[in-house]
Amino acid sequence: MRVTTLASGSTGNCTLLQTDSGSLLIDAGISARRITQGLNQLGDDARNLSAILITHEHTDHISGLAVLLKRTAAPVYALPAVAGCLTSMIPERAAQIHPVRETFELGDFSISPIPTLHDSADSCGWRVETEDDTFGLCTDLGVVTEEVLDGLCGVSCALIESNHDVNMLLCGPYPPYLKKRILSDHGHLSNAASAELAATLAANGTEHLILGHLSRHNNTPAKALETVCGYLEACLPEILRPTVNCAPERDFLTVEIGGYTPCML
Repeated sequence: MRVTTLASGSTGNCTLLQTDSGSLLIDAGISARRITQGLNQLGDDARNLSAILITHEHTDHISGLAVLLKRTAAPVYALPAVAGCLTSMIPERAAQIHPVRETFELGDFSISPIPTLHDSADSCGWRVETEDDTFGLCTDLGVVTEEVLDGLCGVSCALIESNHDVNMLLCGPYPPYLKKRILSDHGHLSNAASAELAATLAANGTEHLILGHLSRHNNTPAKALETVCGYLEACLPEILRPTVNCAPERDFLTVEIGGYTPCML
């Protein structure tokens, strides 16, 4: 499986999973033009997408969806409240939008929603498994729940949120109400919280970590990597430490993954 982030951050989120048998898009929070250009650069085509998985209905995750659905017949999957919201927003594409709550099979993919806490009804991450590979994505969560741990445990590669450095946020330009929202259990995950999640996943076999949804104003890739990698070095032997990369806000990041690791939690 090849994982490519086309964009990751508060200005837009979109991730492509490619296997020999199909492609999945997770979120469409950038323009349809950028998505289709990105797919073409990666040797893919919107018309060939197996499905589009949506985490929640915030603009930075769905802004390109309406136009993209004019270019593909791929089904769209989301938790029920989000699916209902999408249907209201794009009623002409209602037949393409499918509410799901449990694991479902799509070709060679086994796809599971991972409920998350965020200020959106029915927000989720996604776990995608094939016979050989497994990938999990969870961003936009204020706290790591047992459902998140269960959903991500054992994946070969995980894209997890590392949104902000707490000191940068507290001393930064955001108004108090926005700082409070970000720091809440329905907000976003800090670098320190991301590091703890990273260590748990690495101890259970995750070999590749992608840090995503970094704040442009309250974080830097260097700070996120320093915090997460420093924590991993402090609490895990070298043999268990995964590769760690930051997904850029606008450029591509590609990770090749392979292999499934049973969960030991």
